[in-house]
Amino acid sequence: MWRVIFLIGIIWAFFKVRKLVKQIRGSVNQSLSNPANNQLDNLMIKDPVCEVYFPRREGVHLNDHGKDLYFCSKKCRDTYLSEKKSY
Repeated sequence: MWRVIFLIGIIWAFFKVRKLVKQIRGSVNQSLSNPANNQLDNLMIKDPVCEVYFPRREGVHLNDHGKDLYFCSKKCRDTYLSEKKSY
């Protein structure tokens, strides 16, 4: 009789662990797909024009031939574009 109870306990524990793993996977996938939770948005980056550091989430984005650039302001972005045209 105790073997049956032990087997039921093992099966119950297996399903509890399985449910916990599914919950963890779901929360990890949600945090990766939600940019607000993404730690990369809080990363400090350097403006290529004025060389000021700022949080990436507050920057002005520019995709320049497949390269993602971030600027501290629209003025710096426009300066970058005007200097690039002069070459």
